[in-house]
Amino acid sequence: MSGPHPDDVEALPQGEVDAPGAPPGCRGRLVETARLHWRTTDGGDAADLAQRFLTAHGLPVGDLTRPARHTHTGEGVCGAALYLSAAAATHTIGVSPGAPSPAPALPDLAVVVYRHTDRPPPPPPASPRRWRVGPWRESWTPAAHAAAVDAVRAAIARGDVYQVNLVGHAAADYTGDALPALARLAALPGARYGGTLTGPGWALGCASPETLIAVEGGRLVTRPIKGTRPATPAGRCDLLGSAKERAEHIMIVDLERNDLARVARTGSVRVDELFAVRRWCDLWQAESTVSAVPADGLGLADLLRAVCPGGSVTGAPKHAALAQIAALEPVGRGAGMGALGWVAPGRLDLGLTIRTAAVDGRRLHLWAGGGITWGSDPAAEVAEAAAKAAPVRALLAAG
Repeated sequence: MSGPHPDDVEALPQGEVDAPGAPPGCRGRLVETARLHWRTTDGGDAADLAQRFLTAHGLPVGDLTRPARHTHTGEGVCGAALYLSAAAATHTIGVSPGAPSPAPALPDLAVVVYRHTDRPPPPPPASPRRWRVGPWRESWTPAAHAAAVDAVRAAIARGDVYQVNLVGHAAADYTGDALPALARLAALPGARYGGTLTGPGWALGCASPETLIAVEGGRLVTRPIKGTRPATPAGRCDLLGSAKERAEHIMIVDLERNDLARVARTGSVRVDELFAVRRWCDLWQAESTVSAVPADGLGLADLLRAVCPGGSVTGAPKHAALAQIAALEPVGRGAGMGALGWVAPGRLDLGLTIRTAAVDGRRLHLWAGGGITWGSDPAAEVAEAAAKAAPVRALLAAG
């Protein structure tokens, strides 16, 4: 059901909850009690809608600084899965999202509230049809992708932007039950936000390693990832020694510091870790940790407006980068480059939906890209995006 209203819960499949960030000790004993779907065409503000809906269903998120404790017992509300598309995030800050999504069945905001139960529902029956993925069709050719990189470099030369993250899309027809295939993505090494979320006619699976925003030990935490090399000893040395990658990374760290400063206690923003090299599948990636003390009375809506869309998948300055993205990317970002995670009493943990696939009707969708600076080589950027998509494609293709 489109619009800012709960869907008919009874009509939805209710297997074991697999949303990223859901407490492991609760996953086998949760049932859905309410959900909200919203699209940018419905009007209103996604951040405000999410905050009001969660509060109305027993999850007060109007003040994230208020102490709260999750309980694993009883039949009360456990928490909620929260998904916010990149288009919803740009809409929330008053920026055009650009081209329409190639997966229109997916909502731009989904909030699903769960409660504990001693009698969890049985898993939905599996499809009798064999899982099969057809040929992938790219939304832009390698030449078109490379031309977009050159266009960003020209914008940097003019002084319009410093960095822009460009994202490509691919789609394939499929047969069979998509949910088990999407669930397999959680097994990819480094998938900190591995999990799935489903709704009528759509589902998404995430293998993201990147924290968009979390509340940990009373601090707001974001962990931007920027900089990629093959997971070989030579690749690690190359990443650590690359002045281009380090400069690109530090631009995004500064952007994240500024984003957090908008909703943080004055003087509390700090970089806890800078340019740490960690592994995701067969790639090395550079990650930093930025944290801050939330300002008094900070609510979920204001926090989402401050950090969404994520700096590592937009660029710097953020609004100027979004204008370049809207002009250059041939299709919308759909389920990619948004937010997905868990909200509960005393807990907020949202991942950035990179390394994320979605199904919309009978089509499977995947998004991948990378950050472009003046020093970017177009052919290398095309190859990097393909390398990021390859492990996800391979696992989705497995029978």
